[in-house]
Amino acid sequence: MIIHIESESEIPLYTQLTNQIIEGIARGQLQSGDSLPSVRAFAADLGVNMHTVNKSYHELEKKGIIRIVPKSGAVISSQEERGKLQNISYQRVSMEFKPIIAEALVMGLSKEQVQEMVTSIINEIKPLK
Repeated sequence: MIIHIESESEIPLYTQLTNQIIEGIARGQLQSGDSLPSVRAFAADLGVNMHTVNKSYHELEKKGIIRIVPKSGAVISSQEERGKLQNISYQRVSMEFKPIIAEALVMGLSKEQVQEMVTSIINEIKPLK
């Protein structure tokens, strides 16, 4: 999996890293049980501060996407582990979508255009085989 960090972006670096790891899992590039690089090694590879990678890992752990195992590092959680948090995740994701969808509607996109956009994004991330 290749991570692209855009230092000029308005999106914080740790958020970019978090989002790209999540997308890598959604695309199947990272699997349950896979280990992520150590904070120090990942930071060096990406050319970012160790605190950036550490913050990203803690965000992923808080969302239940990875678990941080002392002396073993960060490991992608299993589907079963993530499933235990499904109700909480549904509510959190719904709350994050709401202002973005509201903005799209305020900017003049129709309900159908928003639905088409969401479907398009899902198909881009996880195409039908």
